[in-house]
Parts: sequence; structure tokens; C-alpha cells
Amino acid sequence: MVTITSSQLRPLLLSSLVIACLFYLYAFPPNWSSGSTKSAHVDQSASSAEQLVVVSDPHPNLPDPSLPPAWHNTTRANAAFVILTRNKELDDVRWTMRQLEARFNHKFNYPYVFLNDEPFTEEFKELTRGMTSAKIEYGIIPHGHWSYPEWIDVDKATALREQMGREGVIYGDNLSYRHMCRFESGFFFRHPLMLDYDYYWRVEPSVDFYCDIDYDPFLYMKENNMKYGWTISLFEYESTVRTLWPTVKNFMKEYPELIPENNLIDFVTNDGGDTYNMCHFWSNFEIADLNWLRGPAYLRYFEYLDRAGGFFYERWGDAPVHSIAAAIFLNKTEVHFFDDIGYRHNPFTHCPTRRELQKKCHCNADDNFDYSAYSCMRRWEEVTRD
Repeated sequence: MVTITSSQLRPLLLSSLVIACLFYLYAFPPNWSSGSTKSAHVDQSASSAEQLVVVSDPHPNLPDPSLPPAWHNTTRANAAFVILTRNKELDDVRWTMRQLEARFNHKFNYPYVFLNDEPFTEEFKELTRGMTSAKIEYGIIPHGHWSYPEWIDVDKATALREQMGREGVIYGDNLSYRHMCRFESGFFFRHPLMLDYDYYWRVEPSVDFYCDIDYDPFLYMKENNMKYGWTISLFEYESTVRTLWPTVKNFMKEYPELIPENNLIDFVTNDGGDTYNMCHFWSNFEIADLNWLRGPAYLRYFEYLDRAGGFFYERWGDAPVHSIAAAIFLNKTEVHFFDDIGYRHNPFTHCPTRRELQKKCHCNADDNFDYSAYSCMRRWEEVTRD
């Protein structure tokens, strides 16, 4: 038997105490951020590949249960949903409206504006009106907003479009798609039916809304002086926008007075503005300020791009056009990621990973696109980090 004296026992006890303390700190790490009022950790019991995040800070879609619901407040923003669609997409439109009404608009009753390059049928009007008690307006796109502008060489545009089709570029040979991208980039916010509104929520046929929205995103944007909101970001097809960034660089050189210093340009470039990194917000979902788009900076920007011809000589999309505009004209407090709005536009899904928000949703966090290889979420987080 080994006998341990009292003088030998003291250092052993101290060593044991140190080991125990180190184990406790490893198992239960403290929050070292002094002064911080929020904390987060990953729920290790979650089965999702992107595990649900537990966060303690307040969120606009997690209202105080002791207060009346947000929709009891009769204050509304001057806003509308805008849907560019065709008569043949009636069933897909109704699918989307059913979810949007159930998840949000039966409580807030915001109006709809439907736009088409041909007249809507009476059947379309009757069956969409049956989906909501909100006001609906139906508009026709002016011919000049859905046609070649006079400065485009139509033969050249046709030849380049057909070449892109042969090369297998997505929508490469589709003329209607080009008209749509140009219209969404520079004209929808100037349509007569949109002039009465200050904010819009772009909605498309056959999309899904997965989560209850128990606050007013329009008012949230207005009260926080936000100009542009999104849910999914990803990389653009480089073959569709080869000359877009050189054109934007020329615009910035010619109009430096329109470009604020404290902007988000690093979201769309990794090298200080030399090249475009292809990141963009997927514009099939947008909640944004119409007056920003109608302002002199954005209009000058769009007109410059339009004159360059890339909507027809290439296949510039409205998503990179809007996203680059947000990056060069706005700062990080003016662009908002709606993490709480679960949304799917085939083939990509944004599903909230925050545990409390997931309770409002029926999407699977495993399907969340945010941190996939083709997402720009990490770039967004990098450039907006405090």
C-alpha cells in the first residue's frame, strides 16, 4: 500500500481542481462578448444537416405575446404585391396566392397588381379575385416596354440569341425572356398602376411560402429606412453577363457623384471592383422601395445599361441588374435579408434555421439553400459583418 502524506496530498488536490475547471469550461463555454445582449449556439440534437440555430435576440416575426397582434394595427404601408404573369399561368398563380393569403395577407389585406403583355381573360380575373378579399388591379404592359428599343440592331440581336441557344445557355434563344428581364429591370415600377405605391413585393406563379408572417414586412422596411429585401442569393451564369460588369464600371467612372463611398460593392466583387464575382439576389422574391428605383441614380443606371444593348445582345437578367444597383447605391443598413420568410422558387429553397422561426414553418431545414456551394450567403455575411 502507498501512503500519501498531507504535504503530498495538497498539490494533487490542486491539480484535480484545475482539471475539473478546464473540463467545465470546455463543456460549457462562456460568452466572452462583454456588453452583448444576444447569444447563439447550434442545437446539437437537431437532425438537420444545417442544424437549427437557437438565438436569444428579438425578431420582428417573434412578437411579444403580451401585445396585440401586429395586424390589429390599422397602419399600413403604401404597398402592393406585383405579379407579372400570363393567362395560361392561372393555376400556378392561384397556387401561390393561396399560400400567400394563408401565411400573411388574410391578416394584412395588401392589394395585388397583375401585369401582362396581353389582356387578362375574364376567367383569370374571376378566379384570382376569388382567392383574396384584397383589391386587385389588372394592367397591360405598354408596347414600348416589351419590344426592341430603336437603337438595337435586330439582326445582330437575333444572330447572337440564336448562337447562345446553340451553345446551350439557359434561356439563351428566348426573346420573350429578354423582354421580361428588361421590363423588370427598368419599367415595372413606372407602370401607371404602380405609380400610386411606395413599396412592392414581387411574387411569381408557382412559388411556395412556408412560414407564418405575423408582422408587416412593408412597414418594417419603411420604419427602418430599408430599400431592398431578399431571401435567396446565388451565382449568375457568367455566359449571360459577359459585358455587364465592364459596362457598370464605365457607368461608375462617368457618374462618380452617384456612387456613395459606404456601399455594398464588395458583395458583388472580390477584388475591389475589378471583376464581377457573379453574386446576386434572386429577384423572383423582392420587397423593395419603389421610390428608390424611380430615383435619379437608378434611372440613370438603367438607361446607361439599356443603351449598351446587353439585354438583347447578351442575356442580362434583372436579378444581377437589381443586385448590382443595390450594391453600388445602398449601404448594408438599407438591404435586408428576410431570414424568416420561408420561400421556394424551383429549384431552390430558403428555409429558416432558427429554432423559434421554424415553429412557424413547414419547410425542411435540410433543403435550405443558404450555405450550398452555389449560394452567396457566406459572401453576404462576410461583407455585412459588424
